[in-house]
Amino acid sequence: MNITRWQARMTPTKEILMELLTQEGLEPRSEVLAEGVTIKDHRHPLTEVLMVSEGEMLLNITGNQILLRAGDRIEIPPNTKHSYMNKSPGLCDLLVSYRI
Repeated sequence: MNITRWQARMTPTKEILMELLTQEGLEPRSEVLAEGVTIKDHRHPLTEVLMVSEGEMLLNITGNQILLRAGDRIEIPPNTKHSYMNKSPGLCDLLVSYRI
């Protein structure tokens, strides 16, 4: 699991984050979660790359909870059980892509 926190002073736009992922050869898609929505435990056969473009997401990976904010990124290894939920008072917009 690799976590990268957004360090720049400006809040990143969705377009900037999409471009960063695209430059890596990834094909990001947007997943918008309403306030309080939880995605239950699941796994993927590929590495999942998540970036938060708006709001806050609480990620649970094998019992470890990690709060991600706009610009933060995490790479979840294949077959790793995880869940996440929107911790924002409004929408949480995630950019989701997979690495082969």
